[in-house]
Amino acid sequence: MIRVPLQDIVDRIREKTGLSEYEIMQKVDDKQKQLSGLISKDGAAHIIANELGIKLIEHGARLKIKSIYPEMRSVETIGRVTSIFEPREFVRQDNTPGKVASMTIGDETGQIRVVGWGSNADRMRSIKSGDIVKIISGYVRENRSFKEIHLNDNAQIVINPEGEIVGEVKQREKAARKKVNLLAEGEENIEILGTVIQVFDIKFFEVCPNCGKRLRHDTDGWYCGVHKKVEPAYSCVLNLVFDDGTGNIRVVFFRNQVERLLAKNSEQVLAYRANPELFEEVKSALLGEMFRIVGKTKRNDFFDRVEFTAQLVFPANVADVAEATEAAASGEESAPSQPPAIEQRPTPEKIEFSDASSIKEGGNSDSSNSDDHWSLDNQPQSI
Repeated sequence: MIRVPLQDIVDRIREKTGLSEYEIMQKVDDKQKQLSGLISKDGAAHIIANELGIKLIEHGARLKIKSIYPEMRSVETIGRVTSIFEPREFVRQDNTPGKVASMTIGDETGQIRVVGWGSNADRMRSIKSGDIVKIISGYVRENRSFKEIHLNDNAQIVINPEGEIVGEVKQREKAARKKVNLLAEGEENIEILGTVIQVFDIKFFEVCPNCGKRLRHDTDGWYCGVHKKVEPAYSCVLNLVFDDGTGNIRVVFFRNQVERLLAKNSEQVLAYRANPELFEEVKSALLGEMFRIVGKTKRNDFFDRVEFTAQLVFPANVADVAEATEAAASGEESAPSQPPAIEQRPTPEKIEFSDASSIKEGGNSDSSNSDDHWSLDNQPQSI
């Protein structure tokens, strides 16, 4: 299912109707009330756009980068290369070699990462920064909450196509710092500064070593929907509660950000799967530590609360600590609040997963349980 972010829906409605953002959000709230709260703000906004005759997805046309969303297939776009990375070779579980490379392209509406596999990884060797590239038949995944275009052997890259022009590339905006008590669902590129007050157990899950999709288990082994029977690789997710004095929020870290948070490499993190008791010391060490976390918010419908997905994490520096201390001394922040109580909800009988991280591509999870749940769907990790 193609998911259009709430803010993008609001922007599209505003462009087409002239309504203010306040008026649109009022319609969203009214629609939620009309449907007895059984639909999210995103879903309500989709309905409103449909009622107004506004198309949110353009099919069968070349897309601007801003209009590209996760789960799209056969995507065509054009952009200027802003950065490019050397191909990497790896060995799959069946001992066959593979290659992957990536670059970032942009147009006047935004920037996006492009990941090439196999022959397209080789094709990227001849691309340099500043080239214009045309992408044909790519598919879109979400990675660390950022959208990416992936290119398998059916996709094409056309370098410097004749007659094509790309305007000035829109630069990514710096993350905006916000207090926890001011966070709302659907916000992106937000930075929070605060302290770890609760840490849950790290969870591991099986993924395809070739494509990174979450595996299903059958009587005779593990299966990928694309690559059939495989030997699983593993990805992980970690939840903690983060407090900045104005309130607390659950923060979800997926594989790469788990490694950054713990300052450990993938092999060291994977060791906790075989020896989970070793993670108890890590949990204790994290308590009271201060971090800057960049990410986005999303409502967890299972527990009806806003949560934060980490896209980047940095240990707090001296300036960060001084800023937090000064804010507390000035009365800007209240005393730290207590960690939220663990909800006593039954574990779902069936847990569904979408694309998940492999040790090469990255992954996600999409489920909850009563005490240390895996929250916020579709959060793959980068290469």
